[in-house]
Amino acid sequence: MAALLARLCRGRPGLRAPRLPLAAAPPLSRPPAPRPPPPPRPLSFSAAELVRAAPGPLQPYLRLMRLHQPAGTWLLYLPCSWSIALAAAPGCLPDGRMLALFGVGAVLMRGAGCTINDMWDRDYDRKVARTASRPLAAGDISIFQSFVFLGGQLSLALCVLLCLNNYSILLGAASLSLVVTYPLMKRITYWPQLFLGLTFNWGALLGWAAIRGSCEWAVCLPLYLAGVMWTLVYDTIYAHQDKRDDAAIGVKSTALRFQGRTKRWLSAFSLTMLLSLCLAGLNASQTFPYYSAVAAAGLHLAHQIYSLDPERPEDCWQKFASNRTVGVLLFTGILLGNLCKQQGSSHGEEPSEDR
Repeated sequence: MAALLARLCRGRPGLRAPRLPLAAAPPLSRPPAPRPPPPPRPLSFSAAELVRAAPGPLQPYLRLMRLHQPAGTWLLYLPCSWSIALAAAPGCLPDGRMLALFGVGAVLMRGAGCTINDMWDRDYDRKVARTASRPLAAGDISIFQSFVFLGGQLSLALCVLLCLNNYSILLGAASLSLVVTYPLMKRITYWPQLFLGLTFNWGALLGWAAIRGSCEWAVCLPLYLAGVMWTLVYDTIYAHQDKRDDAAIGVKSTALRFQGRTKRWLSAFSLTMLLSLCLAGLNASQTFPYYSAVAAAGLHLAHQIYSLDPERPEDCWQKFASNRTVGVLLFTGILLGNLCKQQGSSHGEEPSEDR
């Protein structure tokens, strides 16, 4: 029996069990090559990058004063620079110390204005997509903290103001009522941009007074009017970004007032601005470079208005921000025009030393 089982297990003689193919051995896997490190970000000194690089607890305060969006600070500062340059003695450069002081003041007062605006508007800002991330609307800082921060900004701005002559100190203090009440105007009237213009261009009066000791109204008033008209142009464009949200929550603006007639109104404001600049230049005995700059600014404004698409918020922002170029063109024209003046002209009195 045992022999029979052994034969059965061996199978028939001459027959072999088929060989099953061996499974192919998997290829030897190589460890993945290490990824190259990401290229270093290019060094940037933009305002937005500087705010992002600031310590975390400080960032909400810097964003509250809009330090990451310097376009508004430029638009506040440039009318000051026009006035300072116009008041310079014939054939001379504008006072660098005054330009620097007004630059610091523009940063501080724009920051204070934005802080006041956000304190008034925090409930509205939560309902608008573009403004919902502002520090007060988002709850990053409290009302009490913003009050303390506002006090610090105004205290530093007062230090800047006290560096000027007595006339300028009183004139500068008079603008504070406009700074505080402007944010309320969008609840009352469809012309809040007009009140912003009255506020933002106060430096057109203050710059001249800081150099000469008082305002020469034949120059300062046309310059101030030009600045107000300029603000009506760029801030109406800016307001078109939010017009649907504004209409939904009951906020008023010139964008809602003008609707499809926006370009006609902007053209009228621009023409008034250019005529006012020409009148200010005539009364300040300006020369050819000044009027060339006024013409260049007019062409820039004409291009803005012609190419503006009020239904595209990104185009409105680009047009708004490009107004810095208009202001720089005018400042350059004033500076060069003043250098071309003959020394001893009727507007070449010595700057006031009253402090």
